[in-house]
Amino acid sequence: MNQIIQINKPDELDKPRMQMNTTDHIVRLFRAGRSVASWAVVGLVWLLGLCTLWVSESVAMDIAILRSSDIAAYREAIAGLKATGPIGAIYTEYDAQGDLELGKKLARKLRASNASLVVAVGLKAALAAKVEIVEVPIVYMMILDPLKHQLTAANMTGTLLEVPVDRQLKIMRTFLPTLHQLGTLYDPAKTSSRVKDAVQQATISDFQLKELPVESDKDVPQQLRALLSHVEALWLIPDSTVLTNESIRFILESALARQIPVIGFSPEFTRLGALLSMSVNYGDVGRETGLLAKRILDGERLLPLNPVPIERLKITVNLKTARFLGMTFPKELTSLIDETY
Repeated sequence: MNQIIQINKPDELDKPRMQMNTTDHIVRLFRAGRSVASWAVVGLVWLLGLCTLWVSESVAMDIAILRSSDIAAYREAIAGLKATGPIGAIYTEYDAQGDLELGKKLARKLRASNASLVVAVGLKAALAAKVEIVEVPIVYMMILDPLKHQLTAANMTGTLLEVPVDRQLKIMRTFLPTLHQLGTLYDPAKTSSRVKDAVQQATISDFQLKELPVESDKDVPQQLRALLSHVEALWLIPDSTVLTNESIRFILESALARQIPVIGFSPEFTRLGALLSMSVNYGDVGRETGLLAKRILDGERLLPLNPVPIERLKITVNLKTARFLGMTFPKELTSLIDETY
């Protein structure tokens, strides 16, 4: 457990000294023949000073951060959180070390603490917090599809890690204005609702989305070959059955061999050969989560509350792939691109 103090409280031992200095000053003013009015004003200032000191101490609040594990992505998000979270907050971090049961134990400890709000980083941390904490507000982040995991308790909300489908389609339409036939692979047991929504949203952006089911990673090669015969671009969605360490390169290489661009959801896909990817920056996820936490504690946003999408997106483009496919982008789009490969 690492405790990170963001604000230095006035030391209790310093208070008498502060009081003596102020008292001496008042006495000197009085002895100098100040008027009764001056005495009253100084007394008022003295009282206001005490009130200000008391308020400054009471404003500082405890925020507990329960993270699923200690990985770079979580650290980046937590740094963003602290940059925009409540001013003067005291943050205490707890690490579940990838263990759900340990996460529950830590959550019970948080339940008995003075935390004004709990930030759950990652799925296991959020699941543990949901089970053990029912009265303190919980804000989660760094979780794909939180609603699928039923992170819908009355005291919970958070930020979305993925880019909303409608925004992805609008960006694809901007970068691929002449394409209309999109294809995707998905596991009906995992991403059926997401694909159903994507099919409906695609028509709004003048796309037709053809989807083929994959029930096992062994089905990927056959279904991919069938799909690539009928589409102009391949759209990857987060699905652990379709996308594995073994299948990702195969999917990218197979699509490029057919001169079919791939659209991904992570800069890593772009680096490996996808034409375009849309994602969120982990630091931005943390910053948005910090703002959300502040609004909840300030009373501006009331729970229950639907998860909040990240406003700022990261767009990456592989220029080598674009040249290989014979594609160019107009200059006005370069300002939208955050990173190229």
